Amino acid sequence: MGIFTLALGDLRERKARSVLTMLGVAVGIAAIVALMSIGFGLKYSVTSQLTEMADTIMVMPGRFTQGRGYVMLGGFNERDLHDVKRISGVREAAAMFSAVKDVEHRRERKLFEVVGIDPKETHAVFGKIVKEEEGRGLRESDHKTCVVGHSIAKDLFVHEIGVNDRIKIAGRTFRVVGILEKQGGFRSEVDTQIYITKRDAKEIIGDEISMIFVRVRNIEDAERIADEIEERIDENHKIEDFTQALTMGSFIRQLEELFKILQAVLLAIASISLIVASIGIMNTMLMSVMERTHEIGVMKAIGARNRDILTIFVLESGIISVIGGILGMLIGVIGANVISVGLGSAFGIEIPAILHAEVLLGGLAVAVIIGVLSGVYPAMKAARMSPVEAVRYE
Repeated sequence: MGIFTLALGDLRERKARSVLTMLGVAVGIAAIVALMSIGFGLKYSVTSQLTEMADTIMVMPGRFTQGRGYVMLGGFNERDLHDVKRISGVREAAAMFSAVKDVEHRRERKLFEVVGIDPKETHAVFGKIVKEEEGRGLRESDHKTCVVGHSIAKDLFVHEIGVNDRIKIAGRTFRVVGILEKQGGFRSEVDTQIYITKRDAKEIIGDEISMIFVRVRNIEDAERIADEIEERIDENHKIEDFTQALTMGSFIRQLEELFKILQAVLLAIASISLIVASIGIMNTMLMSVMERTHEIGVMKAIGARNRDILTIFVLESGIISVIGGILGMLIGVIGANVISVGLGSAFGIEIPAILHAEVLLGGLAVAVIIGVLSGVYPAMKAARMSPVEAVRYE
């Protein structure tokens, strides 16, 4: 207890230097806590949206290639859709027709993706996660009507688009019957799409199916069904690897691997500040040793052992790192929430700050370890001093 009081007293005597060193540690720990919390929040934000679609298989005509990414190989036909619906375990399947078309509103023209879908099959594509903010959805009896994504209706034209407004798609006039809620995140493409009926889509897009959405009865059968879909459609078109059937489960697993890499990069970036902090602790303790050389000699002369001197200096660096670590955790928690709110207001992205106990405790442990290790060399230097030379030092 006496040694601890002595170490604490020495830190108080050099208050300004000790506080600055603690702040250096605090910044490093705060960076780790904040960045890791935002990383966990980003992972949760994306995967939670995908989990809602865990029973979905997206079937696309193309393949992933090295260097070129995803390459489209054409389109599907009604026979492909019929064969998919007949596969055991498939609950429902919906064809999606899509193309980028010229859209005009009040003489302002822009290019947007127009998507055609059978109104009775919208559940297969969206489930219950995409709803109308204004108006209604498409009906089978509709003709020359459309539902517009939130960003197109509210942000991307000079004049906002409202329900019952008229817009032109590829030169044809359509009446807006609904405006979708803002999606953002993984479903952000919905905000910049226009939806029309399958009948209207065949007139302005064509008969070729761009994508097939499949809902399975049992999520555990998704991988097996995806393999069977690829095999059947490839056989229809007589082209190997013509079809890419992507399950949400496999997509989530791929994303989780990417998030692990992202979190490792964020941790590496935050660790740079900890390296700087460790140098600061070592510098502070070395200066303290030089300033207290005479004091160390007097302590040794009156009976202090080498290990007593070593303990005092290691304890001082430990106190600095513990206080800095606790302060860093508090700053990190506040910083993570500020970043979360900032991202939400600036980009409309809801990324919660998720705090894990292991991150907080791990940050504190790292601070203590770095502090103690950074103080070992100065402490050993002090402990090895000759009492006679130390007493004579001025």
